[in-house]
Amino acid sequence: MLYRRLNSFLSPEEVLSFLSTLDTLPVTVASAALHRICEVGRRDGEQRLPKGILENSIFQDVCFQCERDPSHLTNAGLVTALQSLVMLPVDPQSSLMLSLMAECQRRLRRGSLEAHHLCLLGETLVRFQGSGCETLELVICQLQSENLETFAPEDIVAIYRILQACPEKVDKHQTFLNTVNNFSPSIVSYLSPKSISHVLTALVALDQTHALPLIIKLGKYAVRCIPGFTNEELRKVLEAFVYFGHSDRFFTEALEQHVAALCLSLDPEVTSTVMEYCSRKRILSKPILDAVAETFVCQAEKFSPSQISDLIEPFGKLNYLPPNAPALFRKLESVLFAHLHHFPPKMLLRLLHSCSLIERHPVNFMSKIFSPFFLQRLQGKESYLDRVSLAQLTQLFMTSVLECAFYKGPKLLPQYHVKSFLTPCCSLETPVDLHLYKSVVIGLIDLLGSRLYFASKVLTPYCYTIDVEIKLDEDGFVLPFTVDEDIHKRVALCIDGPQRFCSNSKHLLGREAIKQRHLRLLGYQVVQVPYHELELLTSRLELVEYLQRKLFSQNSPVHW
Repeated sequence: MLYRRLNSFLSPEEVLSFLSTLDTLPVTVASAALHRICEVGRRDGEQRLPKGILENSIFQDVCFQCERDPSHLTNAGLVTALQSLVMLPVDPQSSLMLSLMAECQRRLRRGSLEAHHLCLLGETLVRFQGSGCETLELVICQLQSENLETFAPEDIVAIYRILQACPEKVDKHQTFLNTVNNFSPSIVSYLSPKSISHVLTALVALDQTHALPLIIKLGKYAVRCIPGFTNEELRKVLEAFVYFGHSDRFFTEALEQHVAALCLSLDPEVTSTVMEYCSRKRILSKPILDAVAETFVCQAEKFSPSQISDLIEPFGKLNYLPPNAPALFRKLESVLFAHLHHFPPKMLLRLLHSCSLIERHPVNFMSKIFSPFFLQRLQGKESYLDRVSLAQLTQLFMTSVLECAFYKGPKLLPQYHVKSFLTPCCSLETPVDLHLYKSVVIGLIDLLGSRLYFASKVLTPYCYTIDVEIKLDEDGFVLPFTVDEDIHKRVALCIDGPQRFCSNSKHLLGREAIKQRHLRLLGYQVVQVPYHELELLTSRLELVEYLQRKLFSQNSPVHW
């Protein structure tokens, strides 16, 4: 009854007034009162109690009672008193804090703290003294000796939060972490949206990439929690899924409904994280992309330059133009004209390059990015420009030549050109799928009669690498690939594996779309051989017949 009354008070003054009516002040009541005063007493945005409360004689009696006789506190009362001091906060070397900490250490050494109180104490120590606290090590050691079956779900979440505060000690505690990771799938269904977000955040901080069963289970239950996540919790969940490379069709569908319904009210950071999730997992979600495009048109001013870049780049990567594309890119252009100097050079280059992938060519900005001044800013203090930036500049320059004949501004100087867009890392092309490539090569040998009649992985003078190139004479007959004269036409066979498409779709990524577009403009006859068509073939004979139809159709100038 006494504790219920304490918890009903809404101000420190009410609590102190109630305490003044008591004949005695047991230490257990003092601990509960201290906690309630600290809970309701801090003003908005302030970290300390008002001076009038701190100097109040009854409040000082409460603190003195907790300091003088902590051994009579229950475990719950002891941890509650410490939590209260964290909320104040107080000097770690104060006599009150030293007295309570000493009592905690005594009980830890005796092993008299239950699992729940160990978890509460651990979290309190993290907030108060950080990961270097010796007492925290005692708590973690004690937790390792406990049976996880006796822990409540929220206590398991607390363990993750405690260990998250000690990422530098993850190797030391990895065996314990493995035990917790293996046990945790059994309690996921009992977790709140907030707790699911906390566990995923901790798994990221602790780099637990091997805890796949737990991550998959959390992803499954995150689907039903999407409406219950706060903006910050949802952002953390998405960041975790990006970090672990996790995606789930049902999660994406639930996310689509959530974003479409609330996009105008979503936090800009959440909106940009949603787009990063779609981009990194190659998820062509038209409901999400359409909603985000509409949000940007209506509320562009609430997005920072980095968030704008995060919002726009996925449209290029996923090769998608929303229904309001004209309004979207008009708004983007107006924002860039007004705030161009706020965009770091590399971010600006990425942004403009992504627009060119979907034929929204940044003609009005090409003269700026090809200028020596911009290139110098792009290089910064480094001795050379990074290869990705050089490749993006080169592809933008090719775009200005091939697709923007009306552009008459400065050209990109030759020393900034790359020779190939295909590099071991950070490539502007997707390497050919080796399994599909070998299958197609076998079919072509059967079809053409010899390996002599086609070349593989050909680097063109235009930086693009062609999976298979076939040369034709004026009459359309196939020439040996060693012939360099009397070539009338070149056929570029694009063997497009799953990595060249948006996830689980037949929609080419932007970098593959611009490659095929440019090859056609350069005079190549582009023949696309997508994986989803090859997968339907059940025999070598069917493969040969398929390639024959692709290369020697009635409308094709190629002759066998």
